[in-house]
Amino acid sequence: MPRVGMMALRMDALVNATIGEIGRKGSLDVTVGQIAKAAGVSSALAHHYFGSKDDLFLAAMRAILSDFGSEARRELHAAIGPRARLDALVRASFGGRNFQPEVVAAWLNFYVLARTQPKAARLLGIYQRRLVSNLTHALRPLTDSPAEVARTAAALIDGLYIRHALTAAGPPDAGAAIATVDRYLTLAIGDAD
Repeated sequence: MPRVGMMALRMDALVNATIGEIGRKGSLDVTVGQIAKAAGVSSALAHHYFGSKDDLFLAAMRAILSDFGSEARRELHAAIGPRARLDALVRASFGGRNFQPEVVAAWLNFYVLARTQPKAARLLGIYQRRLVSNLTHALRPLTDSPAEVARTAAALIDGLYIRHALTAAGPPDAGAAIATVDRYLTLAIGDAD
């Protein structure tokens, strides 16, 4: 009989190994066997828990999105005022584990997979709608066109991930990415508090 909690530990190990292997390779050109080996489990167990490689990758993206959500809630908890809430969302987008090289590589592959895989497209759509909604909410007291500014800021955030993924410029610079989005927001809304 398996020990209680081993399934969750193995699934977490597989999710983390998926992110790591995609980051190492830079693409989805990895096998479930390679991922399983990195996680220290058998390929059969990986298939048993997740089914296909796409399903394993989607589980990894859900974990990345969950990490982002936790980071956003943590940042928002400390934010006082609309501009602080806006800044908190931007920091969360590039903070914690979110802007690490392996996660950036996973995002780039996620964008590509979403073009052809309905489950990935649905998950990406949820993320995009939630980000724009949160940004719009923070922007309402600061501008007459909160949805437009939010859509542009969200596109800029995604664009900074794509730009980093497509360049070999070393590790991602979260501070520079935050400053880029902040410059746009300051131009769009001024120095509102």
